[in-house]
Amino acid sequence: MKTIVKLDLDKKPWEQDGQIHNRWHPDLPMIAMVKPGDEFRVECMDWTGGQIGNNDSANDIRDVDLTQVHYLSGPIGVEGAEPGDLMVVDILDVGTFEDQQWGFNGLFAKENGGGFLTDHFPKASKSIWDFHGVYTTSRHVPKVRYAGIMHPGLIGCLPSRELLETWNEREAALIATDPDRVPALALPPEPKSAVMGRLSGEAATKAAAEGARTVPPRDHGGNCDIKNLTKGSKVYFPVYVKDGGLSMGDLHFSQGDGEITFCGAIEMAGYLDIKVSLIKDGVKKYGIKNPIFQPSPISPTYRDYVIFEGISVDEAGKQHYLDVHVAYRQACLNAIEYLKKFGYSGEQAVAILGTAPVEGHISGIVDIPNACATLWVPTEIFEFDIRPNADGPKIEVPPGINVAPST
Repeated sequence: MKTIVKLDLDKKPWEQDGQIHNRWHPDLPMIAMVKPGDEFRVECMDWTGGQIGNNDSANDIRDVDLTQVHYLSGPIGVEGAEPGDLMVVDILDVGTFEDQQWGFNGLFAKENGGGFLTDHFPKASKSIWDFHGVYTTSRHVPKVRYAGIMHPGLIGCLPSRELLETWNEREAALIATDPDRVPALALPPEPKSAVMGRLSGEAATKAAAEGARTVPPRDHGGNCDIKNLTKGSKVYFPVYVKDGGLSMGDLHFSQGDGEITFCGAIEMAGYLDIKVSLIKDGVKKYGIKNPIFQPSPISPTYRDYVIFEGISVDEAGKQHYLDVHVAYRQACLNAIEYLKKFGYSGEQAVAILGTAPVEGHISGIVDIPNACATLWVPTEIFEFDIRPNADGPKIEVPPGINVAPST
């Protein structure tokens, strides 16, 4: 397998020979060209570019510079790719680096990123997860062990100028509705800490001021955090610029549906082996607006779950109309309270839901006024039985063990 992006993890992202960028912009030069049918390897940094350490303090999570992220490998051009084509990306393998057999999960501070449950867990915390082949365990979250579904959290093609302008306009309009909100409603272009690949000089400065942040998923794919996008899966990306410009990063060892902790998976550095091909004029042929994908035939097999329901009535008892966001938050909060009965802290429970291969489902979306969302927690990942019984729950988690706090 030919490696077309080779990184030195002892160096900073901006020291990687222009192979890394952290903004989306149509003017980014291709760092390599491949042909349809080619198979190749791409090495990726962790999404923060090495800002998080393998230690027992979450001060690095608290202080992480979010203007830097995400650090992506690319863009890679495919010969013959033109706007309106579909780029077909087969994910052949996802792997870890031999000398970096660990990853991290974090709850971000409310004033620096926040997250899905930030009102309940406003302080930064962190858990470190060690890799044992396909399995992972954590010194910070005892008595759980599970097989990971390694995948890229972020992958997509470069936007056209028209699409970039659309993104910036619609997100600016959202920000304007509540410009002082914490966390912010969206993240506008920010030239600070922008790494613009192999652009230089005035062109790099201009692109940095316009480039879209990589945080949200958008029409082109991007930061979708789909846990089933693992080896053996196939993705069809709309092409917006000549040569396509495929970029990727934000690799995860494992993640639960929704990535509820924001830094919600087990984040890692590693590599992707991929194959590319093209479907000419595929966007029009198939009416594609957003990427579509086929899942892998490979995934951890769990047969028994405890399933938590949530409805669109929030923590204060306020009724919402078919609000799936509220319903899924309630399902997660219900699961957290349940796991606390076995001795886990709230932060440990959140770490489990963010990193383990839990499943999130929209179970009902038509029965006014309540949507119903469900969270499926596999019982086999625990070293003890979490299913309800007549004797009630027992404390199983050793005292004195918790996620790493921030100070």
